[in-house]
Amino acid sequence: MRESDFIAEEVPVAMVYNGATFAVMMATPHDLDDFALGFSLSEGLINDPSQLLQMESHALIEGIELAIRVTDNASAAHLDKERQRLLPGRSGCGICGTRELEQAIRHGEAVGEGQVIARDALEQALQQLHSRQPMNAATGAVHAAAWADREGRILLVREDVGRHNALDKLIGAMRRAGFDPGDGMALVTSRASYEMVTKATSAGITVLAAISAPTALAIELARSAGITLVGFTRPGSHNIYTHPHRLQPPAPRETP
Repeated sequence: MRESDFIAEEVPVAMVYNGATFAVMMATPHDLDDFALGFSLSEGLINDPSQLLQMESHALIEGIELAIRVTDNASAAHLDKERQRLLPGRSGCGICGTRELEQAIRHGEAVGEGQVIARDALEQALQQLHSRQPMNAATGAVHAAAWADREGRILLVREDVGRHNALDKLIGAMRRAGFDPGDGMALVTSRASYEMVTKATSAGITVLAAISAPTALAIELARSAGITLVGFTRPGSHNIYTHPHRLQPPAPRETP
């Protein structure tokens, strides 16, 4: 018996700044405006959304080209061979093709103080997340990154075959919406690898919760950046690896 099935898209997306190609990422071709902004910010190619003047998406036979125009004072306007990547960024790799160790492990500025969030709010956000992933529900092949407020209400979700691409899309969407990255939490349906923590740091996100495990380097980077890193986020349980002061335990029940 034959049945129809939905398949996740994965295409090469070239990130071209003022005519110079920086990288080719394997990504799901949705929410590309958010991807262009979030990727540019998390890679340090621009420091502020105002430096991204224009983005045009061009469909080519080989894939998609994002023609991004930035201001002259943006780092992306002065790309040289040392910053361009040698290899395409595969969907499971956030830094493929990086030439130097200093570029691979980037230590950004520490995030702000942030807000205290009740652990019950984390539970509520987790319960909502499953129903907010339409592409994954259809294909079973994509990751999601979500932004929730302090009450646990999910405000934004972005999906992609690459976990880091999903987070870049979320970061771009957050900046467009004007959300305060210290006034809520980010949830990702993946492991918390070091590039995820690096991107969260660049965005100023103070609480990052992952469905799966963190890596040792991710924990060290989160500790130095001041991020509250949560792993193995499951209904009824989670592990807090760094800066636990931002997650408030449930209030004790009163005994009759």
